Amino acid sequence: MVEYSGTLFTLTLLLTMVVIQAIIATGAHRKQTQYIPGVVASELDHHSFVFRSHRTFLNSLENVPVFILTAMLAMAAGVGAEALFWSTAVFTGARAIHMVLFYAIATNKNPSPRSYFYMVGLLTQLTLLGLVFAAF
Repeated sequence: MVEYSGTLFTLTLLLTMVVIQAIIATGAHRKQTQYIPGVVASELDHHSFVFRSHRTFLNSLENVPVFILTAMLAMAAGVGAEALFWSTAVFTGARAIHMVLFYAIATNKNPSPRSYFYMVGLLTQLTLLGLVFAAF
């Protein structure tokens, strides 16, 4: 696994980012004057930081595990270490920018600037899947 140490470090950063998102979402939820634990009020939208922090965390839960599983498959299939490192670095960078923009921009418009970084992550995921299939 030494050849994949850069990739493993990048995946560790990605997982750390998801944990930080959970802490931020929990903190935002608890700062409300009235709340039900585990429930985000249905009347909230992107203008609420509680909503945005919750959706950022859920979006990561929807996307990060699939990417990490794909990266693990890539290691098992023998995808080149440099290609795998750059795939994980681009995905992690795109997810970090997506997170910052989701926190910072309160808009119900679609696409919003964060959408472009979501797409970078998705294209990176598809590229990595292609590398896995090519390795077989």
